[in-house]
Amino acid sequence: MTDSPVSTRPRLIVTADDFGLHTAVNQAVERGYREGVLRAASLMVTAPAVADAVARARQLPGLAVGLHLVLADGQSALPPSRIPDLVDARGNFGDNMVRDGFRFFFLPHVRRQLATEIRAQFEAFAATGLPLDHVNAHKHFHLHPTVLSLMLSIGRDYGLRAVRWPAEPGSGPWLKPWLALMRHRLRRAGVRTNDHVFGIRHTGGMDEQALLDVVQGLPAGLSELYLHPAIHGELTPAMSDYRHADELAALLSPRVRQAVAEHCLLCRGFSDPAAA
Repeated sequence: MTDSPVSTRPRLIVTADDFGLHTAVNQAVERGYREGVLRAASLMVTAPAVADAVARARQLPGLAVGLHLVLADGQSALPPSRIPDLVDARGNFGDNMVRDGFRFFFLPHVRRQLATEIRAQFEAFAATGLPLDHVNAHKHFHLHPTVLSLMLSIGRDYGLRAVRWPAEPGSGPWLKPWLALMRHRLRRAGVRTNDHVFGIRHTGGMDEQALLDVVQGLPAGLSELYLHPAIHGELTPAMSDYRHADELAALLSPRVRQAVAEHCLLCRGFSDPAAA
C-alpha cells in the first residue's frame, strides 16, 4: 500500500517570533493567522505587549503558541536582585552572547541564576493558560548546551513537547557539530522537533519572494519557517534593518497561499498530528 500524495508532501509550520514585543507585532500575528498562512507564534512573556498578545491568542484558538525564551537582548522575568549576574540594574539582558555563553557553562552560580530565570519564564507562560505548543529561544540561544539542558529539564514540569532545531539548509560547517549534538539530545529526550528551519539566512527580510523560494523548494520532512512580522517597522534598535511590514505582506500574499496549497501540507504548530 502506498502513501497518498498528501501524506508524502513536505510539511510546513509557519511561525511568527517575538509575539508580545509590540502591539504592531501582535496585530500582524492576528492578521497573518486570520488572513494568511501563519499558524504559530512564539511568545515573549516578559515583553511590553505580552498582555495584548495573550488576549489576542485567546481569541484565536487555532493559533499554536509557544514560549520564546529571552536570555539575551531583552527583559528578564525576575527582578535584578534575584539574578544580578544575568541582567543590569533595569533587568535587561545584554547582547554579548559569546561572553554570556562562557559564563553559563563555567560558572555554577551563574547557571543557578539562569535556571531560576528560565523556570520563571515557563511559569509566566503557564499562567497565561495557553497550551504550550513549542519552546525556542530568542536569537537561538537554546543552541547553547547549558541553555538546552535547563530548557529540557525545567520544561518537563510545564509540558514541553517540541523545540525548534535551528538547522537551515546550507548552514556554515562550524555549526554542524553543535546542531548534531542538539538533535541527538532532543531525540534522546523524546522531544518533537523540525527537520529543517528557514528564516536564519534572510532574517528580517522574509518577503514574498523569499517565502515563495522556500515553499517551492521545500525538502522532505517537517520544516519550520519563521518570520518577524509587524504592521510597521522601527520596533527596536536591534531590528532597525528588519522589513517587518514586508514580512507581513508575504504572509498575506495570494501567491504564497497558492504555493503553500500546491507544494506542502500546512501544519498548525508542532502539536498538529500531521507534524508528528
